[in-house]
Amino acid sequence: MAKATPAPSPDLRAKRHSLEKALEVAERHVLQGTEPCVPTSVRAACDAMFASATQAFREVALGCLLVRMHCPGTNLRLPYRKQGPHAFSGRTIDEKIVNPFLSDRSIPCSKGPYLSVFRRQVRFDDATKEGLRDPTGYEGLLRLLEAAEREEDQGRQRLLLQYLLYRFLLLREAAQVDLMRLERISLSQYRRVVEGLVSRQSGGFLAFAVVLATVRAIQKTLNLDWAIEHQGINVADLARGVGGDITIRRGEEVVLVIEVTERPVDTSRLATTFRTKIAPGHADYLFVVHLDQVNREALAQAQRYFAQGYEVDFVDLRQWSSDILATLGSRGRKCFQAEMLGLLSAPEVPGAVRVMWNEELQKVL
Repeated sequence: MAKATPAPSPDLRAKRHSLEKALEVAERHVLQGTEPCVPTSVRAACDAMFASATQAFREVALGCLLVRMHCPGTNLRLPYRKQGPHAFSGRTIDEKIVNPFLSDRSIPCSKGPYLSVFRRQVRFDDATKEGLRDPTGYEGLLRLLEAAEREEDQGRQRLLLQYLLYRFLLLREAAQVDLMRLERISLSQYRRVVEGLVSRQSGGFLAFAVVLATVRAIQKTLNLDWAIEHQGINVADLARGVGGDITIRRGEEVVLVIEVTERPVDTSRLATTFRTKIAPGHADYLFVVHLDQVNREALAQAQRYFAQGYEVDFVDLRQWSSDILATLGSRGRKCFQAEMLGLLSAPEVPGAVRVMWNEELQKVL
């Protein structure tokens, strides 16, 4: 009988949690096209590490930042336990935390232990630079360790970790992230996938893709004579006529306008939408939104618009697509997955979003 895998220690779980929280911040920066604000010296140190063909330098840096945050009395230059009471186990950090974390998120990383590129009992200091294939990349590691050692404030330490992960994510953006496909998924699994996707912080990409793929699945499965128009993520609505994230037409007739939003809907936003897009076009207008983000006053205002002859409705972002997929049957669900894969394969879609899709599919296996 196989032995059960031992649960990770509280210390390892805490370090892993720090990585996960820092990655969420780093991913938001990538999706928004912004960069964490760090000193020029830190940016230059990372430039050297990430330009190096020796991946170990940046992976060592990631492990050392975790040690700095969670074990402040540790000497970051001593990655072997036998080097003294203030040393740490670089191998444990690498094999139990850093490498699995990077691998799980499709971030390019080493296949073997990062310490294998150094001699045994290495010290991360200037003397070690002699004999290395890339002394410039190693120099970047040393400069980052110096920056980490200077920082006593935990917030600034977290910022260093966020920036380093941001640079790892840029590597992933430049690489090819293959999309996972499941040939057969049950309805309950689809529900879990959809709910997981629209709950992710993806800058609106996944929520919009789920709704658009659902609309396309309806049209193709039922052979409807719809023309489905859509705008890009976070693109301003059309200045003239009826505009929204998704517009469904039958000939010249506007069948339905859909707005996909993760932001709160209040009376001010609803009034602006009504004035600029609903009243001029007299179209049915559907908000696909997290219903808990719609306040009571906005719901009451929508009822007043209904009394005036306008259809302004709200459906839950988590539930609507799942219910439609149940109605369309297995053929419609296969169509939905094909549409999602097509949307996520577009070159402008960030690698982070593709990884989120893969992670949600992996959860149902």
